Amino acid sequence: MSVWDDVVGQEEQIAPLRAAVGSTNSMTHAWLITGPPGSGRSHAARAFAAALQCDSGGCGTCRECQTALSGAHADVTLLATEKVTISIDEVRDLISVAQSAPSQGKWRVIVVEDADRMTERTSNVLLKSIEEPPPRTVWLLCAPAAQDVAVTIRSRSRVVSLRMPDPDAVAQLLITRDGVDPVLAREVALAAQSHIGVARRLARDPGARARRDQIVALATEIRGVGDAVLAAADLVAVSEQDAKASSEERDADERNALLRTLGADDGGRLPPALRAQVKQLEDNQKRRATRLKRDVLDRAITDLQSLYRDVAATQLGAQVELINEAHRSHIEQLAARTTLADTMRCLDALSTARKRLAGNVSPLLALEAMALALRPAT
Repeated sequence: MSVWDDVVGQEEQIAPLRAAVGSTNSMTHAWLITGPPGSGRSHAARAFAAALQCDSGGCGTCRECQTALSGAHADVTLLATEKVTISIDEVRDLISVAQSAPSQGKWRVIVVEDADRMTERTSNVLLKSIEEPPPRTVWLLCAPAAQDVAVTIRSRSRVVSLRMPDPDAVAQLLITRDGVDPVLAREVALAAQSHIGVARRLARDPGARARRDQIVALATEIRGVGDAVLAAADLVAVSEQDAKASSEERDADERNALLRTLGADDGGRLPPALRAQVKQLEDNQKRRATRLKRDVLDRAITDLQSLYRDVAATQLGAQVELINEAHRSHIEQLAARTTLADTMRCLDALSTARKRLAGNVSPLLALEAMALALRPAT
């Protein structure tokens, strides 16, 4: 067993990290771990953090490894934001932690999972700490691509670029670690396009597989303007339902815990001095819900893109494995009644919708425009 076992299909890519664990010559104070969503950036960062603390270089079984991987190690600090952006206050807190020497481990390790969510102003606050770090502090920043991080940050960091793992490797991980049936493991690994987290969720949750099937079938159900408008509304409604289901109970628990901490859990009116703290919590919960909605919609668009990729492959007669083998009938139906130019137009519309959502365009308006573009050409 090793801390690197969960970093699937990245043996060559993580070689610099493994080399740095055992050699001070290969070590540096700041690392930027990049890769597409689902490639295992955060797993690689946590594994590296654990290996740095382990006397055996990442055995995966000792106390240092276990606590570092779980986020409980005293000298490993993890920032994994659930909001749209990382705030300056959060980064300032990290900088304060980074200035102290490790209390029990070999290194003070700071892991920022979504470094691309730092604004330029926030990145500038972090820059000085990365430029002049204490001798035993290591920054591990994760982002989809090096270009997503401020140039001043990435120029002072060593970049490790991950790739999407092979679907067979993801399927094998699901079989060995989660006990998933081999046929299902292979199916969800392809459907998730090797995104490990999505593949695991699809394997474990029949409801998630059913929702994905419904989204993929959407492409053949849009025939006119009315269908397009209804389809967009349905997608937005699903995202809101998912966000509400995921956060409603958690939001209530967080509010109750805060009220107990403030000594105001008796149901009475809050004193004015305490209202600001409750308001801050509610604002953070709204930001988290907004991000969750965007993530759900982005995943739905990604699933539709995989369908049209299969349609294009079928139209070209390419001898490649379909991502959506379970939807072969839908794929062949679309391929037969449309041209390759139509398929490319639909793929462009899906890409545009993702960009609009990332740019804070109203989800309903962005999806209505997308759905209208998916109508079959007359």
